[in-house]
Amino acid sequence: TYVGRPERDSPRMNAIRQLSNGLGAAGHHKDALSVQETQFSIERRLGAPEAALLNTQENLAGTYGELGRHEQALLMQRGVYSGRMKLYGEEHAN
Repeated sequence: TYVGRPERDSPRMNAIRQLSNGLGAAGHHKDALSVQETQFSIERRLGAPEAALLNTQENLAGTYGELGRHEQALLMQRGVYSGRMKLYGEEHAN
């Protein structure tokens, strides 16, 4: 198991991502949201690159949408768009 491994452990972070993806694919969006929020918190705490944080936020926005939390999804997606504009410039907006 991954319990007890340090947060910086790559296999542990990969397992968290896979769990989140699997839960979402199976339609367990509420559970996926909990895992994604944990993933985002760990990534922020560990100083993950901005691009990785934006990807996780985009996944969170999609999950909020799946849960019917459309306003929250829209706000987060706007933040992701803005962050990518700052990070990559207008030519990479999509």
